[in-house]
Amino acid sequence: MKNVRRLVFVTLSALVIGAVFPYVNFALDQTYAQLKVIVDVMELIKDSYVEKIDPVKLVYGAAKGMVDELDDFSQFMEPDVYERVKSDTEGEFGGIGIRVDTREGWLTVVTPLPNTPAWKAGMLPGDKIIKIEGASTKDLIIDEAIKKLRGKPGTLVNITTAREPEDKTADWITKDIPLVRELIKSENVKWRMLDGKTGYIKIVEFTGHVTENFDKAMADLKGKGMEALVLDLRYNPGGLLSAAVDISKLFMNGNKMIVYTKGRKPENYQEFRANGSAPHEMLPLVILMNRYSASASEIVAGAMQDNKRAVVVGERSFGKASVQSMIPLSDKSALRLTIAKYYTPSGKSIQHDAKNETGGILPDIAIKVPLETEKKLLLQSEEVYFPGKEDKNGKKKDLVKDEMVDRAVELLKAREVLGNLKPGK
Repeated sequence: MKNVRRLVFVTLSALVIGAVFPYVNFALDQTYAQLKVIVDVMELIKDSYVEKIDPVKLVYGAAKGMVDELDDFSQFMEPDVYERVKSDTEGEFGGIGIRVDTREGWLTVVTPLPNTPAWKAGMLPGDKIIKIEGASTKDLIIDEAIKKLRGKPGTLVNITTAREPEDKTADWITKDIPLVRELIKSENVKWRMLDGKTGYIKIVEFTGHVTENFDKAMADLKGKGMEALVLDLRYNPGGLLSAAVDISKLFMNGNKMIVYTKGRKPENYQEFRANGSAPHEMLPLVILMNRYSASASEIVAGAMQDNKRAVVVGERSFGKASVQSMIPLSDKSALRLTIAKYYTPSGKSIQHDAKNETGGILPDIAIKVPLETEKKLLLQSEEVYFPGKEDKNGKKKDLVKDEMVDRAVELLKAREVLGNLKPGK
């Protein structure tokens, strides 16, 4: 078997080098012993398995097995998968209108976008997409999953979802959902006044132009008399690191730390700091988060919290804050490998660690919203921005109270509660 012989040759060559440099002998002996197990297994399969097996499949299987021992975000990609991931989608494409992430190996809905196919089908945050066109999504590379969900507007895609029941001891509820793709257009920033002095901005995700749109929102709200701000990052799956840093710089001055990365190698250490004067450094600020707030949204919340620039209200966040590097391999396959993690200014790792129950951003004031209320709040979100709609009987709809927003307004009105914040210092 050609690949096996090459592996053995490389290993033996390394042993010769080890003889010249004795101080590496121990490490090489260990490496050889570990590699020998793989080689032995491959040879036994080649010689004795009931059917003939392509050796390349065995090599790729071994690579995937190794990577499976790591985190959810490290992935081995075979050449065809890597090529599809690299390629840009050309022309106009449609989708079903969800933001997704990977959790416990399953494609998981972070939030459905209002008035999209997923929204109209009643999909909710936390739903797992377990099949796309009948094929399991277990351990599917997220880029591949997104490409499967995308397609020409008007075309059909069939998915199967699983939803956790209210009774935690019951089985998950599965549902087959046919969806017709549409052109998805989404605003990344929404805003309004909550009262005469309190503004509200929701960042949907940290995509391109988010800082520009955020500036527009701030200018509009200040023109309406805003003296304090509620920044809503609930259901925000993240996005661009640069956008998170730029938003943070609007509220923090000087050389204050926003976030830093650290890995095993010194070159993976990198700091991101505020610079100059921030245009909104004196504006009282409360940030809302929940268990679906991830990545860039956690960076912003962690920076504000650690620098005593804002109070964080809500739930512990998702805990997704790792840096991946895409490494092409010799046969045009590739390895996406986590090489570093993000840390808040005080040194807390944002990345979720299930074993030690660490990671994510812990709120200063914890509020747990019942699942049924969450569903109603999501469904009425568009009504908040476009009030006056009536139900089938011609009556105006009654809106569900948003406890997190209400608590944030109370805090901002009770300025003494925020007395420990030191904006501008």
